[in-house]
Amino acid sequence: MMEKVVGVLAHVDAGKTTLCEGLLYAAGALRRRGRVDHQNAFLDCDEQERRRGITIFSGQAQFSWQGQHFTLVDTPGHTDFAAETERALAVLDCAVVLVDCTAGIQGHTRTLCRLLQKYRLPTFYFLNKCDRPGADPQAVRAALQQAFGGAVVDCTSLAADGALSETAREELAALDEQLMERYFDGTATGDDFLCAARQLAESRALRPCFCGSALQGTGIEPLLHGLALLFATSHDESAPLGGRVQKVRCDPTRGQLTFIKLLSGTLRPRQPLYLHTAHGEFEEKCGELRLFSGEKSHSVPQATAGQLVAVTGLHRAGPGDGVGWVADTLAPTVTPALQVAVLPQDGLPLVRAAELCRLLEREDPLLGVQYSPQLEQLQLQIMGPIQLEVLAGQLSTRFGARVAFGPCRVLYRETIKNTVVGYGHFEPLRHYAEVHLRLAPGAPGSGITFESACPLDLLDKNYQNLVRTHVFERTHKGVLTGSPLCDVHITLLRGRAHLKHTEGGDFREATYRAIRQGLEQAESVLLEPVYRFTAQLPAAHLGRLLADVQKVGGSFLPPETAGGDAQVQGLCPVAGFMDYPPQLAAYTGGQGSMSLQVDSYRPVPEPGPIIDAIGYDKVRDTENTSDSIFCAKGAGYAVKWDQVPAMIHIKD
Repeated sequence: MMEKVVGVLAHVDAGKTTLCEGLLYAAGALRRRGRVDHQNAFLDCDEQERRRGITIFSGQAQFSWQGQHFTLVDTPGHTDFAAETERALAVLDCAVVLVDCTAGIQGHTRTLCRLLQKYRLPTFYFLNKCDRPGADPQAVRAALQQAFGGAVVDCTSLAADGALSETAREELAALDEQLMERYFDGTATGDDFLCAARQLAESRALRPCFCGSALQGTGIEPLLHGLALLFATSHDESAPLGGRVQKVRCDPTRGQLTFIKLLSGTLRPRQPLYLHTAHGEFEEKCGELRLFSGEKSHSVPQATAGQLVAVTGLHRAGPGDGVGWVADTLAPTVTPALQVAVLPQDGLPLVRAAELCRLLEREDPLLGVQYSPQLEQLQLQIMGPIQLEVLAGQLSTRFGARVAFGPCRVLYRETIKNTVVGYGHFEPLRHYAEVHLRLAPGAPGSGITFESACPLDLLDKNYQNLVRTHVFERTHKGVLTGSPLCDVHITLLRGRAHLKHTEGGDFREATYRAIRQGLEQAESVLLEPVYRFTAQLPAAHLGRLLADVQKVGGSFLPPETAGGDAQVQGLCPVAGFMDYPPQLAAYTGGQGSMSLQVDSYRPVPEPGPIIDAIGYDKVRDTENTSDSIFCAKGAGYAVKWDQVPAMIHIKD
């Protein structure tokens, strides 16, 4: 039986979960349809989801249609949870983008379609709420084609046998020269059209479009036919095992559940798995295998290629990691731009709050937990205020811990302008490691990259691999504000171990100190996040919006106007616009809206005031010291970073 994993994506309140209910009901997987407003939707499994009426965590359900087995993945529509949506994209075979026909293309829809382009996923559109006054599905269809490319063909007429309306056939013929010839000479068969549509959809040249109402159940069966007929998968159960980790969930009874999409091969309980993570490569033995549908799950004796299976017993895997022959780790496109301090309540120790936040970080690595006992600080990276409310709810309901949060502030980053060599030496009594690292500016958006140019006769391969692991296992702090370091290429030049005294952790200390010592020498640059925004508002208020964008140093494309409404896209610093959406809603009388998505980072024009306001004390931050430890007369002693080059043991 062909296995397909299909995701449903949309901007918030477009009717996405309602569509999922309709698909499951029409396929016979549900006896009755739940409703978001009744708090009984099948895929809203979390109490906060039911109470808020929004999807927070991606959920999955199983159903069959036309002899094929589907795993349906419901994804969050709110921008604060866009990272959870992106994690789901990595394991999909196809995506259904739902658009509210009464609202048109929203800003978050544009973000989703850009992500689908990155992951090269076949894309279907479902134009929802076509029964509502003011709905114009044909105008929305034309707008989708203009905005995102591909031929958006109305396939609502699709029947179970693949038959299409004459209008749809004509539009398909225009996309394929050979099909067009057969169409005009009258020799094209229904199978010809179906085969051409499948090939075009799989290549993304065709975006099949279905019109209907998820609430009323119209247009859902044609969409199911489309998912069965208009794209195929070719997962090979007999091939070597390969897969991709979608997400991690901490279950109170089963421990950590790691959800893996098997791209090839067969997986059985207690089978060893080779994991490719950002921190290195590891082998772990899987435990139980479970298939989930809503809140319920059942154990299976094996999982085969194409399935999305939950695995127990894994502790090192994280979202985006490769399994088996899939040797890369996916870096997220969606990243947080804000940071908050966690303020424990009711006598909760800060160290305990940090432990609990790290459990949540296993599920959402973008939380970027930073805990410093010396500075008595616990900080999280977040997407927005709704996510904060959800985090507080999770800590309370799952762990009985009550916390508050400080004000949101911009999450800056740091990089370097010039190339330097950093030295790290760690030699307390009966310990030894020395590392020399070259730090060079990397391409914007490249993050931290690594290579080794160290001869094997100078440092064994296993120690070189340790250095690589230590480069990637933590977020390194810059020296200006303590913000995360990014866009730096690190090269291992030289290293030394001691046959008797090098212990586990020695190269970790030397690597951390070498990076920090290099940063002390380098010319550091403070980077600020930039939002890509899309604003919809009455044209009468357009002038104020454009003036506000320019005031904070932003830019915009020529506005698009239709009737009395306007739409503007552009870029603006997060610092100037993080609180702007409620202001826009206020001065437009609730008629204006704006979506914000982090686009990139750029140098801060005037970093001095920001550095002073943050007040980072690099000397007090002893967890990120740039000093080295040397040994003399049987005792270790600290050497300041600027004196280290004169004392290193390995000379050029």
